[in-house]
Amino acid sequence: QVPLVESGGDSVQAGGSLRLSCEPSTYSYRSYFMGWFRQGPGKEREGVAVIASDGTTRYADSVQGRFTISKDNGRNTLSLQMNSLKIEDTAMYYCAAADRYIMLGRCLVPTEYKYWGQGTQVTVSS
Repeated sequence: QVPLVESGGDSVQAGGSLRLSCEPSTYSYRSYFMGWFRQGPGKEREGVAVIASDGTTRYADSVQGRFTISKDNGRNTLSLQMNSLKIEDTAMYYCAAADRYIMLGRCLVPTEYKYWGQGTQVTVSS
């Protein structure tokens, strides 16, 4: 069973907004970090935004100021508000969680995360 389930992906025009959501399946674990990652066509998976259990956030430079990550600690659910979307934001977006501490310098590195969802597609057109 997939540990995490994403939703909210859609096709939008450039400049538009989307909100992605991620919730855990029945699997229960303590997440130190949760985050959003994306993989565009022909590209490697990259970190977009992450949030630590203490609320500390980190964003990729490419989305800073446009995307906002938030988490409901009680429900262990995660959201990503994406505004001012650009064509280059087109990608499959994945939710991920880590059950151990990650150094902040590596918190956007996909290999640091153990649990993944199956992804939700975001397509931005002109």
